[in-house]
Amino acid sequence: MPHIHIHREHHLGHEAARKVAYTWAEQVEDEFGMACTYEEGDAMDEVTFTRSGVNGTLKVLPHAFELDAKLGFLLGAFRDRIESEIVKNLDALLAKKPPTKRKKA
Repeated sequence: MPHIHIHREHHLGHEAARKVAYTWAEQVEDEFGMACTYEEGDAMDEVTFTRSGVNGTLKVLPHAFELDAKLGFLLGAFRDRIESEIVKNLDALLAKKPPTKRKKA
């Protein structure tokens, strides 16, 4: 069974990383028909995602994201393309600047 593992370091902190992970989960639900569940924890959150032919987890840590996914036989042929889409989407979310608060005059 083909496997995808992606590790991304970040300097967001846990709360901001959590927001990125929620956005990521919404995107994969909309774009790829994934069913996602989000479980918050003190030291780590975990997004579990699944659909026919793929299942996995996205671990949300204060300093990193860890994605592990297992692909079924049919999707295994598209492993490289699937991995590059995941990387592209996650990197785009990490590149976005969080909104800054304006100071009152």
